[in-house]
Amino acid sequence: MERSKLQKLLAVARGDEPADLLLINGKIVNTLSYEIIEGSVALFNGYIVGVGDYEARAQVDLHGAYLSPALIDGHIHIESSLLAPPEFARTVVPWGTGAVVCDPHEIANVCGTRGIQYMLDASERLPLDVYVMLPSCVPATHMETAGADLTPDDLRPFLSHPRVLGVAEVMNFPGVVLGIDPVLDKVDLAAGRPVDGHAPGVRGKWLNAYSAAGIQTDHESTELEEAREKLRNGIKVFIREGSTARNLEALLPLVTPENCHRFSFVSDDRHADELQAIGHMNATVRKAVKLGLDPVIALAMASTHTAEHYGLHDTGAIAPGRRANLVLFEDLKEFKPLQVWRDGVVAVENGKLIASIEDYSTAGVTDTVRIGALNEQSFAVAATGDKVNIIEVIPDQIVTRRVEAALPQEAGCWIADTARDIAKMVVIERHGRNGNIGRGFVKGLGLTKGALASTVAHDSHNLICAGTNDRDMLCAANALKASGGGWVVVAGGKILAQVALPVAGLMSNDSASSVIAQISRLHQAARQIGCPLDAPFMALSFLALPVIPSLKLTDHGLVDVDKFMEIELGIS
Repeated sequence: MERSKLQKLLAVARGDEPADLLLINGKIVNTLSYEIIEGSVALFNGYIVGVGDYEARAQVDLHGAYLSPALIDGHIHIESSLLAPPEFARTVVPWGTGAVVCDPHEIANVCGTRGIQYMLDASERLPLDVYVMLPSCVPATHMETAGADLTPDDLRPFLSHPRVLGVAEVMNFPGVVLGIDPVLDKVDLAAGRPVDGHAPGVRGKWLNAYSAAGIQTDHESTELEEAREKLRNGIKVFIREGSTARNLEALLPLVTPENCHRFSFVSDDRHADELQAIGHMNATVRKAVKLGLDPVIALAMASTHTAEHYGLHDTGAIAPGRRANLVLFEDLKEFKPLQVWRDGVVAVENGKLIASIEDYSTAGVTDTVRIGALNEQSFAVAATGDKVNIIEVIPDQIVTRRVEAALPQEAGCWIADTARDIAKMVVIERHGRNGNIGRGFVKGLGLTKGALASTVAHDSHNLICAGTNDRDMLCAANALKASGGGWVVVAGGKILAQVALPVAGLMSNDSASSVIAQISRLHQAARQIGCPLDAPFMALSFLALPVIPSLKLTDHGLVDVDKFMEIELGIS
């Protein structure tokens, strides 16, 4: 803060000058001392100057409602909402979200540094603080083809940006543990700034090594004892509650008043329909309280703890010198915002966004689906063994199981077996770099006919398609090629529903309401072809992620994540 502005703020804090605004008759949620205080909060020039009796030019009566710091999502991929940053802000700010710490590695894996710059530019003038962690995983591994290969030298210039905080989740945990130089170079890039982790299932000595390398957080724990071990190792546990991975119920018993400062809430990946229907961080807080967590601790985990970890000392709490980013809740059960303040100005009134938001040009991050000519033979899987290694989906998780089965054959090729819920799956390189096609099979999607396809396929975001027959899979792939990316459901050679995502093949140019309506039709179509999953395309997107156990498919082929190596599809 400039010295002259600070001196004026100090005069108001001392009581020598009147505040701009006094919020009276509120129940103040102090997430620093973990208590609720009845009193008034004085605001000046967008900052909190004090709690107590102050003279002010204006007053607002809170009528006994609960005043909390605005909520902060400690780890999110905005791209997974399918919304460009301005529309994402329009959707989450009314729920009380004041800031997000995003990892733009989805768009960076497609567009490289152009993608990172787009996310920074498109979020510049929003009623939402969008902080950025620099992607450490472009590509995530050597076992897939991304649209770019970012080195520390490519990323270093971004460190001068005021909203760039550090290095995002280091997904190549074997590379860290084994001390591989290019991986450690990206950890070193942080140079004392935060480094986020990604260590699903990592325990014991490997976890010791991962911690020793300087990794500070992890959001991938799915079991209580796994999270406990990470907590004991000095890793801050980010409890994730997203559209596919929901770990809150499993991990919450670990949180106590004594250790809660080592926990934060994150969403990681949430779709637009869930964001609009149930909320954002307030929905996670609501669920945590219903599960028995103290509401003040829950709000602290969704604000103060995250701000403190990332060094955001001017936000995240109701205290002197903090920005007046606030949310007013009617109660601490449903956590439905009555008002949201942004730097001391009302941004949301009774659930309606009144702050203005301008859209931003998507020039440079479109036309990213570069696939050559395909035919039905492109999807054929030659039979090369007696059995097949098959990926099995686990509902509400991004981890998978590995199963084996003998599959039916036609003309020397393995085919889907709908009677046993086994679909064919392919991953087609879509960045125009080599034309690779990885082929495999997946169990648990429930498909009885047709095909699903998506250009959202973590993390390299190649085109992933699962189906019961080659004709429909070809139709689905060609539909996404024509639309510049997105999601599609096909049956009988016809498109049943489609969501176009022309921004890097990941995000829509449409409004949230339009996207949500399209998603609803898409989910209905997915159910028509047998898929029972609540978020089928989110589940599909993670089947290509070769850093989440235990079996995944990339454009290189089948990957055994536990061994961190490519394996054969067939078993002799």
